Formats: sequence, structure tokens, C-alpha cells
Amino acid sequence: MVRLGLSRAGRTAGRGGPWVCTGPPAPLRARAPPPRQGARRGPADGGLCSLPAPALAPCRWYRAAGSAGGPQHPPQLQPHVVDLRSDTVTRPSMEMRQAMAQAVVGDDDYGEDPTVNELQCLAAQLLGMEEALFVPTSTMANLISGGWGPFPGAAGPARWHHGPQRAGVYNPCKLRQPVRLLADRYGLHVHMDGARLMNAAVAQGVSPARISQHCDSVSLCFSKGLGAPAGALVAGCKEFVAEAWCMRKLLGGGMRQAGVLAAAARVGLEHTEEVLQRDHGNARSFAQAVWQLDSPICSVDPLTVETNMVLVKVAVPWLSPEELCERLQAVSEEEVAVTGHAVSVRLFPWATRSLRAVWHCDISAQDTRLAASKLKLVAEQCRREHGAAS
Repeated sequence: MVRLGLSRAGRTAGRGGPWVCTGPPAPLRARAPPPRQGARRGPADGGLCSLPAPALAPCRWYRAAGSAGGPQHPPQLQPHVVDLRSDTVTRPSMEMRQAMAQAVVGDDDYGEDPTVNELQCLAAQLLGMEEALFVPTSTMANLISGGWGPFPGAAGPARWHHGPQRAGVYNPCKLRQPVRLLADRYGLHVHMDGARLMNAAVAQGVSPARISQHCDSVSLCFSKGLGAPAGALVAGCKEFVAEAWCMRKLLGGGMRQAGVLAAAARVGLEHTEEVLQRDHGNARSFAQAVWQLDSPICSVDPLTVETNMVLVKVAVPWLSPEELCERLQAVSEEEVAVTGHAVSVRLFPWATRSLRAVWHCDISAQDTRLAASKLKLVAEQCRREHGAAS
């Protein structure tokens, strides 16, 4: 199988937890030193507060809203969290919760869940495929598609795997026809990883079927831009979906009364255009705001922002993306004094010199402005500290 997929990063970003220290920001350095007498650990991740022992007393920890645990006494302030690490961090909307509670269900392993069956028919039509199969995750959907041939007991040729976009920049439809011709020449099936296919469709103003028209199979994720709590599907011809059902069974993907999840996915599909257009607009607004900062610390090219993703380039060698993420997540007393807000912004350290921010249905235009203001504040703090130290 030839695979042309997106690079995938682990779930390590943001493990610093929801705790923030209101003491002076940590100096720019690679790692905290080993534990020493008098040092104090942050309660979330065991990291060291980088203040000398005598200065620890005035340091106060604030807890982000909605996080588990906390100090013995209520915190004086709960920071407003703007979580841009991924579009997988969303919470089901009230409409989704109501649909889940009222879903008509049956045993999907026997094909008897009416809510799942309706979703599968709707998605197959949307993607221009004969049939579709509901599965727990996109990982399983893509594994099933890639395994239609190489796995023992399966039949069919190897598959060519690619995606409709990369890091928020979609691949134009015209570029996929040569892939189809090349696959036909070598007897390959073409599978599309449609994790954010709907973002690409909305950005281009075309139907999802237009994007997948040169593919033999396609996956669709409901727990990213569509905001559902879980679920994905894989679509293709009837023969492929019949094989996919067997593969889902072998992989432990039969979910029985899965209509409670399919109902949330259906709501996400119904609001696709409205929600994703807003997400794309907020992402462009953030990129424009960062570009207008003209900061020597970080930069964004607004012309590269086509969907809900923004890659922020860290332009100085003495500041790593991981360190910048930590400082954006932390809340200091200086920030509250200067801005009147306590905002914890969570971004993902995407590559050696860049951060990734992903917009989703839980992020408003106001959240976007707060995130841009926080980045401006932190960039200025980093510039001053580096200038004072050099």
C-alpha cells in the first residue's frame, strides 16, 4: 500500500495541565533543573516552579475552570481557557446531548440500529459512495481501508492512501485526478483520509462528493470539526463495505446500540457549513492579528490560512515552541494587571519551529481576540526578558 497521509503528532502537548502559577514567568531555558531542597512542584505535572526557594511563598496557583482537583481553598481567580490544541477537544452541544438522549437504537452489530442506518445512508450520499459503515474512530476507518488486501483473509489490491488537506491547506480537486490515473496504471485502490474533509469542502465551496470522486473509499471523522464526541465512518462500494464490516468485527469495533453516538454525528453534519465557516473566519482573524503584530518573536502568513488551522512560526532560535506554549498557558499577575483578564491559551508545539492552533465550535470570536492578545503580551515579555539577559 502506498500511503500519502498527514503527519501525525502525539498527544503530549498540553500535559502541563490546567494549573497556572501567578508568580513571575519562568526564565527562558530548556528544562527545569533536578529537584532540590526547597523547590516546589506544580500539582498537575510534577514540574518545578522555577523560582528560588525563598521566593516561593507569594506564588499562588490558579485552577482553570472545569479542571479536576484543586487547592484546599477556592482560588481567587479561574482563568478563562482558550483551548486551540486541536478540534478534538470539543464538548457535545446541548442539541447533540438531546439527540443522544432521544435516539432510537438497536443492535448495530446486526444492522438493526435505525439511527446508525440513517446516518450511514446520509453520509454515503454526501460522499458520493454506494454505502458507508459507522466505526468508533477514524484510525479504525483508515486501518480497515488500508487492510482491504494486505491483511490475512482479505481480498483486493493494495490501496493508495492520501488526504484532502495538510496542516489546514487543502489540496485542490484537480490534483487528485492524476492520483487516480496513476493508481489505475499500477492496479491500486485509492483511499482518502477524510479526517477534515468537510473543512476542505466548505473552504472550496464544493460538495464532499466532488472531493472524493476519484477515490475508491473515503473516511469521515465526526469528532473533529463536526464537534461530535466520538465516531467516524468509511464509505465505498457495496463489496468494500461488506468487507469493512468483517474487518470492523475483527478489530472489536462493533458498538451495539451505537445510535446514541450516531445521533450526535447527525447533528454535526446538519450544522457543518454554518460551524465550519465560522471556524475558518476566526482562524483567519487570528492569523491577521498575529501578522499585524510584526513581532520578531513569532509570525504567521495569513495567505496560508485556508481552513481552521494556523501555524505560528517561532522566529527566534532562543525560544522553543514548547516553551512558548508553556508561557501562553500560564497566567501571571502582570497579565491580570495589564489586561484585566486571566487567559490560559493552549496551543500545540507542531514542529521544530512552529506552533499549531486549531479552531472549533467551542471557540468564539471573543476567544479568538483574547488568544491574539495573549500571544502579543507573551511575545513582548519574551523580547524584554531576552534583551535584559543579553
